[in-house]
Amino acid sequence: MRTALRLTVAIVVLVLVGTLAGPGTAQGKHKVAFIYVGPVGDAGWTYQHDQARQYLEQTLGVETKFVESVPETAEVARVEEQFIRQGFTVIFATAFGYQNFNVQVAKKHPDVHIIGIGPAIGLAPNVKTIYGRIWEGRYLTGIVAGKMTKANTIGFVAAHPITTVVAGVNAFALGVWSVNPNAKIKVVWTRTWYDPPKEKSAAKALLDAGADIVGQHQDTPSALQAAAEANKLGIGSESNMQRFAPSAYLTGTIWDWRQIDAGIVQGLMSGLFKSEDYYGGLVDKVVSLGPFNPQVPPDVQALVDQRQKAIVAGTFQIFKGPLRDQSGKVRVAAGKTMTLAEILGFNWLLQGIEGQSPTAK
Repeated sequence: MRTALRLTVAIVVLVLVGTLAGPGTAQGKHKVAFIYVGPVGDAGWTYQHDQARQYLEQTLGVETKFVESVPETAEVARVEEQFIRQGFTVIFATAFGYQNFNVQVAKKHPDVHIIGIGPAIGLAPNVKTIYGRIWEGRYLTGIVAGKMTKANTIGFVAAHPITTVVAGVNAFALGVWSVNPNAKIKVVWTRTWYDPPKEKSAAKALLDAGADIVGQHQDTPSALQAAAEANKLGIGSESNMQRFAPSAYLTGTIWDWRQIDAGIVQGLMSGLFKSEDYYGGLVDKVVSLGPFNPQVPPDVQALVDQRQKAIVAGTFQIFKGPLRDQSGKVRVAAGKTMTLAEILGFNWLLQGIEGQSPTAK
């Protein structure tokens, strides 16, 4: 009788422990999955997300797994379902185009939490999107480009014409014009996230058109490398790309997902989760700048630092009117400042930027 009772109690304890541990743990470890739109070795967007994945393993002791180069198609849902069958209950789906699939899968699996990339186009209670005010960093790099150009022509190799990329191009232009109102800015769209040959070709076209500095919103250092090969200058993006073209790299924007990802996972480990469209920026270092090239004079570096502090303090607004689009139409009246929602609705380029409208096919 006592042996049977002890066996029954042991079984109950095991069941309770299993219930408390949940499907997201394996031998006491929480299981966190990552889905990448490009290869881990892209040296940019995906590389930075993988740095965050490794940080989670090192600091929180979680078990992680990733799949790279997943297109923004129904393949996303297939990969997510596969992760869920393997016991992963937290999934970082790190591309804007994954969102519809994230919500579909999340509705089928309410105990799974999916973190996507904003701006959100739909949320479920177990879905969160994260992104950052990349345009803040782009504005600062525009100041550097505007000060450093000698040809007064600056190129920008842009990826897909989605609102956040458009906002970055416009902010870069405003940064340039804040210190060099006569500079010409030319933009080329590749309509890709990861295509090194196409990115490099676009940068070469801009350099051939007279640009002596090339900025970019791309996932690889290809545009920067094209500038270096032409003995010109460039602005990096996504990660610290200085090592790929040290002579050409003036500075660049950097994403850092480590703290925000860790905060989300720590919250989930404590039973806390907030479904929201979260935006970081310079203030929480989700967005930052890379090192300055020694060619950048101290006074320019000081100006960038001063403007950065003003942006963080909220005493300086990048998108303050009057602002006109390429056709000359007033889009933001004098004295008015664009809200975050309006910035996330950008589908037009500023007057003075040369290149195809983001709405053109």
